[in-house]
Amino acid sequence: MDKLKNLKKSTKVSFLNYGLVLLFFIVVTVLANTGHLTRSLQGQLIPIVSYIIMALALNLVVGISGELSLGHAGFMSVGAFSGVVVSMTTANSIPNGGLRLLLAIVIGALLAGIVGVIIGIPVLRLNGDYLAIVTLAFGEIIKNVMNCLYVGVDGAGLHVSFKDTASLGMAADGKVLINGPMGATGIQKLSTFTGGIILLLLVLVVIQNMVNSRTGRAIMAIRDNRIAAEASGVPVTKHKLIAFVTSAAMAGAAGALYALNYSTIAPKKFDFNTSILILVFVVLGGIGNMTGSIIAAALLTILPEMLRKFADYRMLIYAIVLIVVMLATNNEKIRALLRGLGKKNKDAEVKEGAANE
Repeated sequence: MDKLKNLKKSTKVSFLNYGLVLLFFIVVTVLANTGHLTRSLQGQLIPIVSYIIMALALNLVVGISGELSLGHAGFMSVGAFSGVVVSMTTANSIPNGGLRLLLAIVIGALLAGIVGVIIGIPVLRLNGDYLAIVTLAFGEIIKNVMNCLYVGVDGAGLHVSFKDTASLGMAADGKVLINGPMGATGIQKLSTFTGGIILLLLVLVVIQNMVNSRTGRAIMAIRDNRIAAEASGVPVTKHKLIAFVTSAAMAGAAGALYALNYSTIAPKKFDFNTSILILVFVVLGGIGNMTGSIIAAALLTILPEMLRKFADYRMLIYAIVLIVVMLATNNEKIRALLRGLGKKNKDAEVKEGAANE
């Protein structure tokens, strides 16, 4: 009976998340078609979707797995630059922009997942603050590697160097794709809002099915009591690695979508501050709460643009809003009020069901 109730609850939450995403898509489409969507907000649509995917991916590690990762911007950068390279090198062979975007997202997710495996195998044997510190270090390492990376392409194929563009050894007709700390320039903008929404829905399907699966229950058991789960025969490192690599792959896909929305992208965009920003979305939305992550990522990405008219004071107002939201969500009285409202609604549903019978 309890399993049936939990299944019904998880199904309701899943449909709520899908409904939120589809409602967001419909509202934005209607506003855009009627001319009520400003150019500033139009430019924020792809970043909003990318940050929502990043928040969901990080919540899989922080909320479901119970581990604190501070290096997800590194996985995002791997997906971003690999996606850019794929997009630019296949421009002649695959003229269709949608197919190139799909290929870039898939390759970005795959490479970020591989990096997640390389990092996760040694790191996930750690716990607590040690894990957070090491993931932070790996995030900074990935950023610095990208700062030293030079990639070019000519008739002979790709050329990679960690020195400078002169050491790439390209032919005269060669083209530099990634130019060290300057990043990638001349990117063709392939990302679309519709493509981003489809990717977001796929990410939700993967996460919600994983959480409700046997693997997801094992991951949450490890989160709740690692010793008891290990004593019950649950392979701890394996399940933590599954969650971590899945999250890294999603971050890579989000990075590819994000990068192909701009004509220029630099490694400094994916620094420690970006990882903390994503963590803020997760914390304010509620750790383990996917619905909260969607709402928090969308609102907090739009908020700085809405406050732009306040010029120098907008980031101060943004910080105050974050503090107020944090205090409100951690206030016992407000929580009790919300629980009371939820109980009243539940009692009303029970009474209505009894009356119908």
